[in-house]
Amino acid sequence: MSPSSKSETFLEVEGQEVRISSPEKVVFPEPGLTKLDLARYYVAVAEGALRGAGGRPMVLKRFVKGLSQEPFFQKRVPEGHPPYIDTATLRYASGTSAEEAVVRDAAGLAWVSNLGCLDLNPHAVRAEDLDHPDELRVDLDPMPGVDWSQIVDVAFVAREVLDDHGLVGWPKTSGSRGLHILIRIAPQWTFADVRLAAETLAREVENRAPGLATARWWKEERGESVFVDFNQNAKDRTVASAYSIRALPDARVSTPLDWDEVRSRRPEEFTVPTVLTRFAEIGDPHEGIDDAAGSLTALLALAKKLGPAEKPPRAGDGAGRRVSQMPLIEVARTKTKPEAVEALEQWKAAHPEAVEHLHPADELIDGMRGSSSLWYRVRLNLQHVPEADRPEQEPLLADYDPWAGRQWPGSA
Repeated sequence: MSPSSKSETFLEVEGQEVRISSPEKVVFPEPGLTKLDLARYYVAVAEGALRGAGGRPMVLKRFVKGLSQEPFFQKRVPEGHPPYIDTATLRYASGTSAEEAVVRDAAGLAWVSNLGCLDLNPHAVRAEDLDHPDELRVDLDPMPGVDWSQIVDVAFVAREVLDDHGLVGWPKTSGSRGLHILIRIAPQWTFADVRLAAETLAREVENRAPGLATARWWKEERGESVFVDFNQNAKDRTVASAYSIRALPDARVSTPLDWDEVRSRRPEEFTVPTVLTRFAEIGDPHEGIDDAAGSLTALLALAKKLGPAEKPPRAGDGAGRRVSQMPLIEVARTKTKPEAVEALEQWKAAHPEAVEHLHPADELIDGMRGSSSLWYRVRLNLQHVPEADRPEQEPLLADYDPWAGRQWPGSA
């Protein structure tokens, strides 16, 4: 029997009463975790979760229809939010602005959990200074076909580069397939400076570990390597922070690690139940992160030494569009990832001769940011298919338009 939509309970959290609606609703069927379980989890790990997300404006990524449906992204804090939720107004390059939620205590974590936010997505700035990030974020994102040991090798190269430039990296599992490395910095540099420093770090990691790591932004150019994703430091980007629950069936958690754990542990070990036990036993491995703020001076000096990164050529049609050097075809644009996977399998079934030559990293399913949710683009890189046998671009198997029906500012 499903819980009534009108059922509710209240959590007493450090003197605040936090309403949890439909507390018995099962969010993760596999481990049997309910909405109330998830709120209680965030209260239990609040010290660590607030170290990652506290005091920062946050985009609310809401799974209101459960794991099987795509979440939607809500920048603006809901009206009628409780007084223990602060806010900060962020202004974006598009000219828009949003008053975003700022969580400062365990009650705030329980409140955002009740909204259907499984993971926490804070910006890299504090609410008190929205123009100067105090964190540089490195996302080690493996391409298909890359195993955990290669990710670990790249992580230690990144640690070496950071050490050589006077910075301390703090590793955590992403909660999916990759690793994040967080670097606290003094809030003295602009977003452009921080992104340049992150790109320089990525390029230096690639220089030291060619073939294992790549700083190439365009997915089709990476091969079977670990992408050192520097663009997570752009002004509008957020990353799932420490102790975030990820939308995987086992309720996996983005978990802080000590460096001596990185080689021996695996992401699938860290779930809501196991992290609760781990946190109670050892606390937060990132406890000292706020005392380790460093300077970007050395990385920015390296940026000057390396010179500008190579840029892809542009079309000569006046539109300034990027021209890929790879033989790409587009298969579909879909609303959901399962639809994208289905379209890819449909194309592969129709072209078995080409499939024989594809490498795992040649199959590209990209999550693209729409107005308030993700949509998916499916492409194939035919670089390993003999030129004479490459299928032509065909009509898309699905052509979802994420902007359909959207009213643009100034439109009639």
